[in-house]
Amino acid sequence: MSEVDQSIQLVTFQLGEELYGINIMEVREIVRLQDVRTIPSAPAYVEGIINLRGNIVPIINLHRRFHIQREQSEEDKLLSGFMILELNGMELGVFIDEVSRVVTVNTAEIQEPPQILSGIGKEYIQGVAPDADGYLIILDIERLFDPKELQQIGNIGS
Repeated sequence: MSEVDQSIQLVTFQLGEELYGINIMEVREIVRLQDVRTIPSAPAYVEGIINLRGNIVPIINLHRRFHIQREQSEEDKLLSGFMILELNGMELGVFIDEVSRVVTVNTAEIQEPPQILSGIGKEYIQGVAPDADGYLIILDIERLFDPKELQQIGNIGS
């Protein structure tokens, strides 16, 4: 990531105490919090499924995936929602605490992530960029799930 003139746009969101970003090109939409139907025998990080305009979309709980503790007040629930992503031709939703904003980051400012960052494995992180409030953790959504997990999640949504 050494291109000086390159920049990327990131949708940023709060998850626990940290600010995360995902490339805007991987985000289909952001939807308000709604009832999630749980699925028996699903992996622990799968919250369940929602019906989004006739499409069944699996919902992933990154709090569980990353082992992030969270306590939500009623006010917090009003800010929560789902970020709908497209990953390998499959739609899946990611539970988020709060959408922050869209930011443009110069790729020259993106640094390699520390070995362990707030309990999240380095393998899930594309990089870390400076932010007005400290730093922004840029997630690599393609590395969040191995192909076997994606197939299992895809089977839930079909």
